Amino acid sequence: MVEQQVRSILRDTLQLGARADRLGPDSALMGAIAELDSMAVVTVIAAIEEQCGIVVEDDEISAETFATFGSLVAFVTSKAPHP
Repeated sequence: MVEQQVRSILRDTLQLGARADRLGPDSALMGAIAELDSMAVVTVIAAIEEQCGIVVEDDEISAETFATFGSLVAFVTSKAPHP
């Protein structure tokens, strides 16, 4: 479920269209997707916070978080509230 949420957020915020459907765990994000610049990272983080109901602190974000689709999904999963 988190994977689909993150995929949808990237599709919508970066306007990736069908390219978002091809993102796998090892798909590179930063440096590989031209639309994902520093301003877009802020937009993606805001969308993740809003849609996933989490709070992301400034010091939690690093290049490693956005290195791959899998690393971003893992980060969001680690922040998600556990029932």
